[in-house]
Amino acid sequence: MEPSQIPTGTDDDLASPSYETEVDDGEYESQEIVRRPSYTSSVFSLRRSRSPDLAMIAPRPVGSPTLEFCIPAFSEFSDRPNRRALVDHFCNVLSHLIVFREESGNPFQQLVLPLSHNSSPVMNAIYALASAHLEYRGVQNTEKSLYFHNQAIQGLARVIENQKKVNKNELLAAIMLLVYYEVLVQRGKTNIIDGHLKGAFAIMCLNQEFTPASLFLERAFGFYDVITALSLGTPPLSTAPSAGGLLPVPPLDAPPASPLTGVDTLLGMATTLWPIMHRLSNLLFTKKELEDAQQKNQVSKVAVLRTEFETTSQAIEAALTQWKPCLPSNIAIRDDVLVVSGAGEEIPEIPRLQSILHNALAYRHSAFVYLYRTIYGFSPKHSMVQKHAHAALHHCVETTAARGPMGALLWPLFAAACEAISPEDRELAKKAFSEIEQRQGMTNIQEAWGIIREVWRRIDCLEDGAATGTGPDLWRSVCAEMGVTIVFG
Repeated sequence: MEPSQIPTGTDDDLASPSYETEVDDGEYESQEIVRRPSYTSSVFSLRRSRSPDLAMIAPRPVGSPTLEFCIPAFSEFSDRPNRRALVDHFCNVLSHLIVFREESGNPFQQLVLPLSHNSSPVMNAIYALASAHLEYRGVQNTEKSLYFHNQAIQGLARVIENQKKVNKNELLAAIMLLVYYEVLVQRGKTNIIDGHLKGAFAIMCLNQEFTPASLFLERAFGFYDVITALSLGTPPLSTAPSAGGLLPVPPLDAPPASPLTGVDTLLGMATTLWPIMHRLSNLLFTKKELEDAQQKNQVSKVAVLRTEFETTSQAIEAALTQWKPCLPSNIAIRDDVLVVSGAGEEIPEIPRLQSILHNALAYRHSAFVYLYRTIYGFSPKHSMVQKHAHAALHHCVETTAARGPMGALLWPLFAAACEAISPEDRELAKKAFSEIEQRQGMTNIQEAWGIIREVWRRIDCLEDGAATGTGPDLWRSVCAEMGVTIVFG
């Protein structure tokens, strides 16, 4: 698709709701600890597997025809077939595309879906996200995603305006799903992601009680806070976690000893990298403050900001250089390849771990690209920019080749692809974009690829000297001209 043909949508007329409310988790405490089983299996099947010897002597039980054939799957969510189909798509397709690990169950099914039973905003947000994902793939529902999105927004506003005590996790789940909707499948220019994130952090500050659901939701908002800051050039809303301050959030009931122990459900192996990414995402705002103070000739302020900027950027560069992912003691990295140290030991999770490792390394190298290009203002042809852009693109391709999780790959891929100059690197970018678009089927991937192609076209139209001096925000200019706002989550 040519860049000029990238579709754009219109903004919702609905304003982002105000999130000031009183939170009460106690009222729903009993519901919080009750978990439903994963919905990916048949909910109503009564058959149980038997060992062959027992099956030889025991009569085979027959499931009730009423349960086996008459009760549709997901009937507890809706009596409408089209809505049950949306829940099915959310559980069996969409929820698997946006997590790194689910060996003991998918966290969206374990922690988010049960919250929809008592919350129409959560339920409508699930419908909206699933419907929009299907619409992008050419599957039309009798009720449009925009209808469900509007219902979710209006329902969320009513809950907040009702002034009654509400369940924090239900509010956060609805907002989180709306953020996913805006980021992944919404077309065109949107300006309410920031409002959703501000509302979420305001709610999280009201109550510090930690549950598996709240920890998972806070991790999701922490991810999108940094990605939104990197995408839009705005400062992150949250405070930077300390080095080593983040621990991987596993799925519920995950085994304590597992090769995937160091993998976060939403950050993968980048958990220890994320505090560095958070500080990096704030640097552009600091740089703009410094430039503004210089223009206004505010000498004392310039001195303070310059010291802060230089100290922080150098610390980030050093931290990126030293960073290594956390791995189990019996697994090592040699030339970016995972190697099991135990003789003859086989670990079935190695292919998935290898893909997750490539994802984290892509983030590291693209962070260097962002630092050198956007923050330091290096030329796109600078050797350090090209070195790390090539490495990031290589790891993006390796992530897709291993067929592992690809849900968080767009930012490192986009940041590196913007600086791809050689035919080899552009081919790597093209291959990676094709793979993740086919696998994920998200609107923001298609729009990001259109922006990349337009950036390349404009660079190719310039003379060599002019291309060398291309500003680091060319892609932002292209986005503005095309009327799109992309968050690379």
